[in-house]
Amino acid sequence: MDATTLFIIGIVAAAGLLAIGVFTVAGGRPKDETGITAPLDRVALQRDRRARRERAARSAAAVAVLSPPETDEEYDGADEAPPPVDPMLERTAVSASQLGVTRRGFFNRALLTVFGIFLGQFAIAGLAFMWPKLGEGFGSPINLGNLNDLRSEIIQGDGSIVPTFVASAQTWLVPMPENAIAGSSFEGLPVVIGAGGGEPGLMALWQRCVHLGCRVPSCVPSQGFECPCHGSRYNFHGEYEAGPAPRNMDRFAVELDDADNLIVQTGQVIETPRASTKTIQYPQGPSCV
Repeated sequence: MDATTLFIIGIVAAAGLLAIGVFTVAGGRPKDETGITAPLDRVALQRDRRARRERAARSAAAVAVLSPPETDEEYDGADEAPPPVDPMLERTAVSASQLGVTRRGFFNRALLTVFGIFLGQFAIAGLAFMWPKLGEGFGSPINLGNLNDLRSEIIQGDGSIVPTFVASAQTWLVPMPENAIAGSSFEGLPVVIGAGGGEPGLMALWQRCVHLGCRVPSCVPSQGFECPCHGSRYNFHGEYEAGPAPRNMDRFAVELDDADNLIVQTGQVIETPRASTKTIQYPQGPSCV
């Protein structure tokens, strides 16, 4: 099962969980078809009825005091007056379909639905963030073109270097002579390709400064990279020279395809410590920063 299939399965699973959550919340709290809500606590209901009867009795007594009977017959009839009727005993049961959704139920469902949608979006965004990029672009292998054409573009006729910047790979391409690899910080790492037969290989340096991530431009006069943010400096092999940077510039793994095209693995970043022995002279002229 390839990565694309796994990613699609993850998205479908997250969408299914979201749908289940929404339908579960939409179901709401079950209601009693014979009344407004599910049965209340019997003790609480009896207490409410007793309180209502007491209030009704007090109201009747107050009315009797304010309007005393004018004849003895009215006094006698007052003693035989029926007790007040409890409104709760005369209520008409309303079915759930007649009642519909209460305001509290509506707000509860709305709140839980919004929360469920948020969780679903968060799950999908998390999968998209953590999953490796499956298409083209930064984070995937990028073809930069023919190795020999790139090499002739970078190395000038007088032997100086003008690095080539490839925006899609966020990469500075620089040459690395074969005899400089042994004993360097890059020996044994897949960061140099195409060295041999007297021809230098090429390295792909990540454009970002390892101090705080600023983009590091090249400085052709000094033959190095100089960060304009905090002054970190590197030679044209990306080796640390000065400033607050903790290590060399990061670089990507590189390889050649069958047509000698340079492939930069922008998803595979390789870090190297500050080099004790430098593989190229710096500076070779005035600095740019």
